[in-house]
Amino acid sequence: TNLIGEFKVTRGDPDAAMARAPHRLKRRFYHHRYAAVPMECRGVVSAYDPRTDSATIWSSTQVVHWVRREAAALLGLPEAQVRCVALDVGGGFGGKGHVYPEDLLVTFLAHRLGRPVRWIEDRREHLMSATHSRDQWHDVEIGFDDDGHILAIRDDYLVDCGAWNPIGSGVAYNTAVHLTGPYKIENLAASGRIVVTNKVPNAPYRGAGRPEAAFAMERSIDLVARTLGLEPAEIRRRNMIPTEEMPYRVGIPYRDGEPIVYDSGDYPRALQKTLDAIGGVDAFRRRQAEARTGGRYLGLGIGCYIEGTGVGPFESAFVRIDPSGKVYVTCGAAPQGQGMETIFAQIVADLWKVKPEDVVLSFADTASIAIGFGTMASRSTVTAGAAMHQASAKLRDKVFAIAANLLECSPADLELREGGVGVVGVPGATLSLSRIAQASRPGWENPRPPGIEAGLEEIAYWQPPTVTWSYAVHAAIVEVDPDTGRVTLENYAVTHDCGTVVNPMLVEGQIMGGAVQGIGGILGEAIAYDSNGQLLSGSLMDYALPIATDVPPMTLVHQHSPSPLNPLGVKGVGEGGAVAPPAAIANAVCDALAPSGIEINATPIRPEEIVRFLRPR
Repeated sequence: TNLIGEFKVTRGDPDAAMARAPHRLKRRFYHHRYAAVPMECRGVVSAYDPRTDSATIWSSTQVVHWVRREAAALLGLPEAQVRCVALDVGGGFGGKGHVYPEDLLVTFLAHRLGRPVRWIEDRREHLMSATHSRDQWHDVEIGFDDDGHILAIRDDYLVDCGAWNPIGSGVAYNTAVHLTGPYKIENLAASGRIVVTNKVPNAPYRGAGRPEAAFAMERSIDLVARTLGLEPAEIRRRNMIPTEEMPYRVGIPYRDGEPIVYDSGDYPRALQKTLDAIGGVDAFRRRQAEARTGGRYLGLGIGCYIEGTGVGPFESAFVRIDPSGKVYVTCGAAPQGQGMETIFAQIVADLWKVKPEDVVLSFADTASIAIGFGTMASRSTVTAGAAMHQASAKLRDKVFAIAANLLECSPADLELREGGVGVVGVPGATLSLSRIAQASRPGWENPRPPGIEAGLEEIAYWQPPTVTWSYAVHAAIVEVDPDTGRVTLENYAVTHDCGTVVNPMLVEGQIMGGAVQGIGGILGEAIAYDSNGQLLSGSLMDYALPIATDVPPMTLVHQHSPSPLNPLGVKGVGEGGAVAPPAAIANAVCDALAPSGIEINATPIRPEEIVRFLRPR
């Protein structure tokens, strides 16, 4: 058999609830295979130094410490003699979030040959052999009452993980625990099976199992609405978890083993804000009716999701006050262009009351911090940011102790201000961080308080108790040309909640970038093979990435529900934008063509299939 893993997740009594449901609906959904396709493909360079018996690896990776660990084991070297550095990697989106054979083969060859070895992947190689994602079949049954309240849902799904499995059941299990989204569904049965095939391995790509869950759930809700003759937005509203029930216990475990609890949020308000942003449902229905009289087909689609973010097991951060007074920070995260340098400079500057330009950052280098986890799963701002907060809190106690000794006051009388430490209420009594760093140096000329060791540096490992829960509502307005099947996005709106927003511009960039990738996934991108297993989409001539003219006007609305699970109140934002667009756009196309009864339950949306369906029979 090609079955390599399976599991079941159950809440309540789905069999009994389904049996007594007044209405039952069954459908099969398919979310096709596509991939991260970052701007820069993968690449590895390695050099071995026989004098020190050490290896250095430069890899386009999101996980430098993982690469180092595997390379050290392969070479039989201590990890301290292997260094891995990720330079500007030109995007990752999950496709560079694990160790590839090339990372180790290039390192092995450099060690064996005693000279540097380089491998740079071209685009065809990338599309042919870098990991793909999605590729799930879902058989869904949903039970509901006359008012559209969902009483039970059952989902038996299959994940095609390709020829080998880089990360185990993480993606498949993600799908199960995100299936019910922001809805109060008391009875759930989800079973996932993971199978191997002769395709390229399947691994996380922005969303990592969540777009598949959202597509199955959100299409099902629209089909419930169609069955009952009700507005899809109203069906969602009736099933959403009320704000007064937050934090909400879902009743199933997350993949970290902890019970799922939606920590904060207001789902109905997000839905309403999104509908307002596209002009309201009633106004759209009037415009839709008028357009149909003129032979134009407009549709409105909604896609909702929740996302577990900031997953553990840990992230590390090291903070040092430099003799210059600048704050040096490094951590285990690995930037890929998402603005980490800006975000973490802001966080640390706020913690130490210095300017962001006075924060010196070093990332993605195992020589700068011994233990780290990496960047993936919408986690870095949550985990690395909290580790920086944790390390800074410990270091601040030491800074205050030394400053109090110099100022001859109590540490309780001090505060951070203007790049230094001062006595509360006494403007002139201030010491710069540079002066305190000097006083912390070892030696008889720098007296320190009793029990305070030399140096101003601390390391911390943030181990989150469990994940924080971001969420969003997307709405798309489309026009479908019945003659060509072309789908044009007229308008798009998103209401998103990632807790405390550190940098609104970067958050909006993440959401918009993810949404565009989701648009590409539903309208163009696809990994295609012929009947002999030969790749047909091996270049960007055949793999249809979205271009600027495919991107509609996009309205972004922020909600702020700080998470109680970390000191910054932040939630992850990196992946969410890509989760809902396939569902929202498929729902919009079905809404536009509702008089014909069309159902789009498989991705991508192909114009030729729309034309074929609408052709008189």
